[in-house]
Amino acid sequence: MLNMLAAWLMPQPVVILLLLFYSHAKAAELVGRSVLNADTFTFGSTTAQFKKTNRTTPFVHAQPVQGFSAVVKGAKAGTYLVISDNGFGSKANSPDYRLRIYAVEPDFTTGKVFPVNLQTGERLSWFDRHSFVELNDKNRKVSFPIIADQSFYPDSTISVSPEIRTNRLLTGGDFDIESFQRLGDGSYWLGDEFGPFLLHVGQNGELLDPPIPLPNFLGVGKLDFVKSPDHPELMNLPDELARLTTANLGGSKGFEGMAINSSGTKLYVLLEGSLKGDSLKQRLLIHEFDLASKQYTGQIFSYQLEHQSHAIGELTAINDHEYIVIERDNHQGDPNNSAFKYPAKFKRLYKINIKQIDAQGFVDKKLLVDLLNISDPKRIGGNITKAGIFTIPFVTIESVLPVDSRTLLVINDNNYADTSGRIPRQADNTEFILIRLKKPLNLFNRP
Repeated sequence: MLNMLAAWLMPQPVVILLLLFYSHAKAAELVGRSVLNADTFTFGSTTAQFKKTNRTTPFVHAQPVQGFSAVVKGAKAGTYLVISDNGFGSKANSPDYRLRIYAVEPDFTTGKVFPVNLQTGERLSWFDRHSFVELNDKNRKVSFPIIADQSFYPDSTISVSPEIRTNRLLTGGDFDIESFQRLGDGSYWLGDEFGPFLLHVGQNGELLDPPIPLPNFLGVGKLDFVKSPDHPELMNLPDELARLTTANLGGSKGFEGMAINSSGTKLYVLLEGSLKGDSLKQRLLIHEFDLASKQYTGQIFSYQLEHQSHAIGELTAINDHEYIVIERDNHQGDPNNSAFKYPAKFKRLYKINIKQIDAQGFVDKKLLVDLLNISDPKRIGGNITKAGIFTIPFVTIESVLPVDSRTLLVINDNNYADTSGRIPRQADNTEFILIRLKKPLNLFNRP
């Protein structure tokens, strides 16, 4: 109504100014920003031996602390646990990258991100062994060959790291972990994209159960289970084309989102891509998983993308029926910066309600935050903020967590060191961003 009255009563320049002000007034507000430098490393096996990136490789006895794909609360208030994904983006280029859960503290006063002790939350001087836990298969729960079983990395003459072999450490050549939750008993559930599988690991990172596959409940296509081209059962096919043809899920389209209900009894896992052969090309499936029986319940919810070229970055619970979904396009760069020829156009947070289903069978969906239109009246973003507006223009934004009913933490996946969404031709840092909402969420208290 305000827009219509303005257009009718006022000259065009005044209308434009008014609409800009009105748009900014509705925008969520930036209240904090901390940055972890892209070139942050910790000790590890020699990594990036199979990856050409915008840095000199390989990284000898070092592993970049990067690619954060999910976040949960840590041991102390203001600390968080984050997972680093499979390393460098594919099964082929990441067999030397060890899968880890890191503990961090973004300091919104200094603007820096510090490593912390995973168990206590106390600050550390660097990312030492107390700041992370490494996933492993010491209990030999995986039924298919993993990197630790091999003498040489796949298709190479480079020996597998002795530490990986001795400790049966899981790597980016085994799984691509993109989502996770921590239970009250200290164990973790993680969502993988290669299977896709659900992984249950103990507080020391050891697999407690065999990887759990996803049944093809809707019967789309011929396969009984949902399988990506990187599924271990498809790796013996003659070539990549055969794997792509056989798979019923696209590559890197597995469990990108995972939420847990208030009582800690159910997981809700969201696929990043639609099933091949699904007539609804913009439909993504949310599956309910029972933690007591460690089985899918068969309950499925449908999320509708705004465009079939979009992807989701996360699914996070608000309460037992409302959730936050990150939906994004595949572009990067601030649309207000002319140096980006094809800037980001769509980076949003949506609030969905699984108790409200529309006539087409999709969950109710409402815009919560436009990440390309965040008000910054205090200029926390410095010279990044343009005309009072701060943007989160990264190609992949994969973590969102309610800090309280009015505040959200959002973190980008910086794809070290191949994406440049903030500054052209400069590797993205990992940014921890606090956003203040105009209206409070009906947030439950997690156990």
